[in-house]
Amino acid sequence: MGRKILVIEDDRDIAHLVQMHLRDMGCQVTVTHNGQQGLDLAMAQQFDLIVLDLMIPGMDGLEVCRRLRARPPYTPILMLTAKSTELDRVLGLEVGADDYLTKPFSIRELLARVKALFRRVDALAAQPATAPPVTLRIGELFIDTERRKVTLRGEPVELTAKEFALLLQFARHPGKVYTRTQLLDQVWNYGHDGYEHTVNSHINRLRAKIEQDPARPHYIRTVWGVGYKFAEPDELQKSTDV
Repeated sequence: MGRKILVIEDDRDIAHLVQMHLRDMGCQVTVTHNGQQGLDLAMAQQFDLIVLDLMIPGMDGLEVCRRLRARPPYTPILMLTAKSTELDRVLGLEVGADDYLTKPFSIRELLARVKALFRRVDALAAQPATAPPVTLRIGELFIDTERRKVTLRGEPVELTAKEFALLLQFARHPGKVYTRTQLLDQVWNYGHDGYEHTVNSHINRLRAKIEQDPARPHYIRTVWGVGYKFAEPDELQKSTDV
């Protein structure tokens, strides 16, 4: 049985073209031209991928993406946008899109992006069955991975989808140093060349929410000339003892 893909696109010509070529890949494709209807379909059925236009009637693509990311299960989202400004692309990634394409796009590129997302999903599914812990407690920071909730000293911390994913990536690998490009690949799931500053802005916002003094971070440390890392337990203990 082919993979199930939901296409939410109000341009009927584009929707039909995308549907036709995805079917040629052997996928089962459902198409809707309205954001609210697309959200209802996505919440009622399990899809392997959602191709989501940014500017759609009923409910815009950013809001659809936000609502989908607020509930399990996690479904990859490929966002389509007619807008070419950097802000629109970054907003799509920040609310939880896994990748984006700017119109006009080539069908060849669309199919390549779809295949890349499927490969990533397959690679994750093929990992050893020993699942990472559902909850993480690091000092006064508590992360509930299933409910995607974070508390600090018992108080809830409101994070965007990408801020949560970034924090989780760090917390699961304390001491590992990441370059900005590696974080784009691991958290944003695609090597967006030229968008390394997106990592900087997310880390600054994340520090503002979880660090007592963002200028002297306790958890997310800068490794000068390389990138960032999450403090190891002994480093956290030393900074607590000071």
